[in-house]
Amino acid sequence: MKYSVITLSYNKLLCTRRCLTELLRYSVVDAPWELIMVDNGSTDGSAEWCDNDLVELGKAAGVPVTVLHNSGNIGCSYARNRAIAIAKGEYLVFVDNDVSPRTRDWIPGLRAALDASPGFAMSGAKMVYPWEPYPIQCAGVGVSKRGHICFRGRGEPRLDERFCRREEVQCLISACLMVPAALVAKHGGFDEAFHPVQFEDFDLVYRLREQGYRAVYEPAVEMYHFESVTTQGTPTVRNAAVVVRNGLLFQKRWRKLFELEDGPEEDACRWRKIDPVPFTEIGELPRIDGGFVR
Repeated sequence: MKYSVITLSYNKLLCTRRCLTELLRYSVVDAPWELIMVDNGSTDGSAEWCDNDLVELGKAAGVPVTVLHNSGNIGCSYARNRAIAIAKGEYLVFVDNDVSPRTRDWIPGLRAALDASPGFAMSGAKMVYPWEPYPIQCAGVGVSKRGHICFRGRGEPRLDERFCRREEVQCLISACLMVPAALVAKHGGFDEAFHPVQFEDFDLVYRLREQGYRAVYEPAVEMYHFESVTTQGTPTVRNAAVVVRNGLLFQKRWRKLFELEDGPEEDACRWRKIDPVPFTEIGELPRIDGGFVR
């Protein structure tokens, strides 16, 4: 098995059903891959849909689907680590359940980015909003000297030349992230101290970077991101409070690195509010080929 795609669900059935169906329908991959879904105790029919429809969709696409169940919403890190423990792929590909492929050959594209230069060990896509003209949601992540986070390119045009070149970045989001499985096995998965979600992905990236590995942003791979469908509106997750608490933990742990880096200015880290198009109003989305599979 070449790739293990890992995703999570906790309710949000409409989004999960759409994005995972599109993931299986539109992905073009150059080698065998599997999909591992971890359901964190959904009560809206998501778990049943995964057990039945998602497995059948996988069979139709020739992709084995494994569904793991947790009794409750035990958090992102623990759930992903369960999937990592059974993954068979040489590469682990983390993708959120509110992400859908714009570039059909996105998986080979992320691997091509890793192969582009020695030391590249984490690759991430250009994340774009799923409404015209498909502005950037995240083009890699910058971290200021004070530990504040900047989603590079957020709200800017998709073809802004500043975000159209492959380049090393400080950090990446796990909404779409590829990492060699061997590195995760050696250095550990997601730290459950970042419970239930937020900053666990940044912590993993910095842990691998501390070992000398590099993170690369690949703009030729584009993914639609509905943004925050996974966490927003979840009654058991006080998202703003979690961001503050886990952000402070990230800053304390990795200040030794980001204080020495040429990160973005503080003004660039102010969160740019983007008014979303309602999920139910987003129709069929265009797909493109990146030229990674020939």
